[in-house]
Amino acid sequence: MKNNTKLEITDDFLHRLPKTDLHVHLDGSLRLATILELAEERGVTLPADTLEGLAESISMGRKCEDLTDYLKGFDVTLSVLQDERSLYRAAYELAEDAARENVRYMEVRYSPILHTQKGMKLTRILESVLEGLSDARNEFGIHCNVIVCGIRHIEPQQSLRLAELAVAYQGKGVVGFDLAGAEYDYPAKRFREAFYLIRNNNVNCTIHAGEAYGPESIHQAIHVCGAHRIGHGTRLREDGSLLNYVTNHRIPLEVCLNSNVQTQAVTSLDTHPLKFYYDFGVRLTINTDNRLITDTTVTREFRTAVDTFGLGVEEVKQLVINGFKSAFLPFHERQIILRKVSHEIDALVAETAREQAAGELQAV
Repeated sequence: MKNNTKLEITDDFLHRLPKTDLHVHLDGSLRLATILELAEERGVTLPADTLEGLAESISMGRKCEDLTDYLKGFDVTLSVLQDERSLYRAAYELAEDAARENVRYMEVRYSPILHTQKGMKLTRILESVLEGLSDARNEFGIHCNVIVCGIRHIEPQQSLRLAELAVAYQGKGVVGFDLAGAEYDYPAKRFREAFYLIRNNNVNCTIHAGEAYGPESIHQAIHVCGAHRIGHGTRLREDGSLLNYVTNHRIPLEVCLNSNVQTQAVTSLDTHPLKFYYDFGVRLTINTDNRLITDTTVTREFRTAVDTFGLGVEEVKQLVINGFKSAFLPFHERQIILRKVSHEIDALVAETAREQAAGELQAV
């Protein structure tokens, strides 16, 4: 990756870039203070009653033993997300936080089945989130849609119900279907019936694969379930033939750098395959995964990519463009957004270059 434009990539530059977040979990992206407030209002007992203690209890930003250990933090967040108002607030605040770092388009994913502990209907669970995202768009200008998640470690029949829900709300704010949860020992092929329904109704799908299990998981996601994007795909490099297939067919990977270290999908940032994938020509997008559990933002994820792999401005621009190209939006809508975003990035680069040049002259 050559830095072919002489520009210092500052935090301010990354913050001002128009960005996407295509892989972000609602229940992993609450504000810590909101969890405490929701718990107090609902009489929910948490493992800690301070911001610091709560952060420790959910392993916020800390390396976990594996993906299963990482997922334990969701027991805490889900305990306060069992009614319409809490779901609305979580969605609204997530969109607000993303908008404040200039995320223009976001696909929020979650599994409504995990929010039924108090008997709430799946339809209201979904509508509460859609209402929160809609109000946030009106207030902050960020465009958000929903991806409904099936869950690997829950019986496949429940994921089929969720697939039916996604089909029913297609065109009403739902743009895709996903398979999330514990990957090891829960192969995607068990859920082929749900994905057949999804594909038969022309709904987009993405699947978590190659994070806690090898390339066979990615193979099933694509060839059995028909995934249009792959969540993580960290272990794709272990199968050269599949790597070429993904590259040739422009199947995007939803890369979540800091999350991959936290779940030990990779041992360290330096060993992450992002640089190899980029150089090989894989279509990569940069995402947060879980803003709370991983203690991150899209800006931080780009900062991590730049610092770890020496990305230059052209590489950063390509990764941003990839996000908009890979969005589950109609083709012509994507084209309009891409033209606008490309011009905006070029203007930002030119402005930043002038500012840095002026600063250098003043320093002489």
